[in-house]
Amino acid sequence: MRAKNSVYLPSEELTVKPLIVGFVLLEHFSMMAFTAAVDALVTANLVNTVALFSHITIGIDSQTVNSDLGIEISTNTYLKQVPLEGNNAADVLIICGGFRCALEEKPPLSSVLKAAEKQGLTLGGIWNGAIALAHAGLLDGHSCAAHPDNHAYIKERFSQVRLSPNTLVIEEKLISCAGPVSALQIMLSLIEQTQGSHLARAVREILSCDQVTENNDHTLLLAGDNSAFPVALRNLLALMHTNIDEPLHLEELAALVSLSRRQIERMFQTYLETSPSRYYLELRLSYARRLLQQSNESIINISLACGFISTSHFSHCFKDYFGIPPSATRQKPHG
Repeated sequence: MRAKNSVYLPSEELTVKPLIVGFVLLEHFSMMAFTAAVDALVTANLVNTVALFSHITIGIDSQTVNSDLGIEISTNTYLKQVPLEGNNAADVLIICGGFRCALEEKPPLSSVLKAAEKQGLTLGGIWNGAIALAHAGLLDGHSCAAHPDNHAYIKERFSQVRLSPNTLVIEEKLISCAGPVSALQIMLSLIEQTQGSHLARAVREILSCDQVTENNDHTLLLAGDNSAFPVALRNLLALMHTNIDEPLHLEELAALVSLSRRQIERMFQTYLETSPSRYYLELRLSYARRLLQQSNESIINISLACGFISTSHFSHCFKDYFGIPPSATRQKPHG
């Protein structure tokens, strides 16, 4: 995968070649897993000022493929036409499987995957898509994730492949996952590795608001909430999200959760790879961006609603973070 960009969102002067992700759709592929993966990439572009990702759909030997829902999908191209070299070459190639996908080897697919591996592409499998990589001999000595229904087949057929009990496996040039939820997670990892944790976190917060909690709680999750985080950190994030217009000082936050300033700083660095002040600022700016796009409130009122006393300071921070001034954001089409 490519190295992380040095900034979260590039300025309007910066030309960025989108990372091209090709999805090879097997007959009866999982529509839910496929759309979860694509949704992450599309959302990353929507919260950015330029398109950082492009995706193409690929059929094995035709440009129409049936999904597991019985819906026929017209693909952008088919296997023999996928460019592996040059400016239009794919950077990532992911095989999308599903519950009813055939497991036998498809020689044309194996041939393309071997060629893609030689060109240095990142290769991946969704559901049982990793089996195609195994058929091509590209998983020998590597770990992979797959749907539990296919574990017995992989163990019996591919003795050199290390089958993981986890729902997703991420190596430098090989990624695999077991289903729709992990398909989203693996794309978030791709976004983080290529564009940085800030963008991945923004996409995760948008797409993960309706996940059911461990206690089967169906209430709407606050952005940034994560059951893997310590309770103190989750409480801090909740305080930040509910105090946008009048931001709390770090000392106030520390007192409310009974932690020292230093403990909070270490916690944010460990789990979010950022400082509390930076996270809080990004949160307020992201909230301001939504207001600019979804309301007719004046920029002055929006800056006040997001805790900025000075409009000029708000404009400076907004442009520094998003690459364009607030007024230009309002002029951009929604969606």
